[in-house]
Amino acid sequence: MPRRTATMLASTLILIALLCAGVLIRVPYSEMSPGPTVNTLGDARGEPVLHISGHKTYPTSGNLNMTTVRVTGADYDMNIVEAVYGWLAHDSVVVPHDTLYPDGKTEEESTQENAEEFSQSQESAKVAALEELKIPVTSRVVVSTVVKDSPAEGELHAGDVIEAVDGTAVKEPQDVAELVTKHEPGEKVVFTVVPAKTAAAAEKAGKEPKGSRDITLTTKKAPADPSDPGEDRAIVGIQAGTDHTFPFEIDIKLADVGGPSAGLMFSLGIVDKLTPGNLTGGKFIAGTGTIDDDGKVGPIGGINMKLVGARDAGARYFMTPDDNCAAAAADTPSGLTLVRVKTLDDAKKSLEKIRAGDTAGLPSCSAG
Repeated sequence: MPRRTATMLASTLILIALLCAGVLIRVPYSEMSPGPTVNTLGDARGEPVLHISGHKTYPTSGNLNMTTVRVTGADYDMNIVEAVYGWLAHDSVVVPHDTLYPDGKTEEESTQENAEEFSQSQESAKVAALEELKIPVTSRVVVSTVVKDSPAEGELHAGDVIEAVDGTAVKEPQDVAELVTKHEPGEKVVFTVVPAKTAAAAEKAGKEPKGSRDITLTTKKAPADPSDPGEDRAIVGIQAGTDHTFPFEIDIKLADVGGPSAGLMFSLGIVDKLTPGNLTGGKFIAGTGTIDDDGKVGPIGGINMKLVGARDAGARYFMTPDDNCAAAAADTPSGLTLVRVKTLDDAKKSLEKIRAGDTAGLPSCSAG
């Protein structure tokens, strides 16, 4: 066999072997890429994303799109070829597997956590939107979860309204923890609560819950915390949360989406539907950001993937959380204008500028 032919054959066999190895060898990485965007003012799977009844709504136009990131599953083993391709591709990011699924979290656990965060973000989006429009929302501190084999098990239940601890009225969930931890482990603490069933019946009838009763629990020592081995904190084994009663129905319907990052865009969509005229002026606006009950916008993950997804969907403007601005400005897709937001009110005012054509006055993001 001629030397040249032998060399070419050997090179080909080596290349085939390398490719096979690249496909067969698995690496501990996952991939993030742009996911679909959804117009909060429009429909998804044939029904409105935002359905409001019991209050006057107004026609809307344009787009207020929430954005998403697509990630590989927890059980997916990426091979070397896929990892290299992902590293080289501009519209995807390869990250260590533990970044997306820390502490060995399964895909099922991650999906459940994302679903819970998504549900909470919907509640906060509703509250923030109505507060922005000066529409009263009734809020109550409730028992969110009860820990198994804790002092509270069998005594307190999820949905119970917590009115007071040791006779001191509670207004925020953190008030409960502060009052309990004033005790030493083994001491008595008194909860004044309205049972969940009683509270639910009162809410259905449009009345304030009544029929409170006192429940005395014996605190116990909190589990050891490696970060604070000297801590000797009292607990009763519950997590307190907030339950809201809205003056009319706001239903957010969107399947196969998780996490808290759609909060801002849901709030803007609700504000638009409850406000005469329209916020967008018919323009295509996308965005992202968590939101709390007070309308404060928080940072999210995968900002660059969301920018690419928004641009590919046709967006011209992107509502960007202040804490994500530097990363977004460092790699902004062409044709997309970043709009920096810290609060829901910021975003609403920026939309008014876009509608009026006053884009020079928009708060911008900088890379430095």
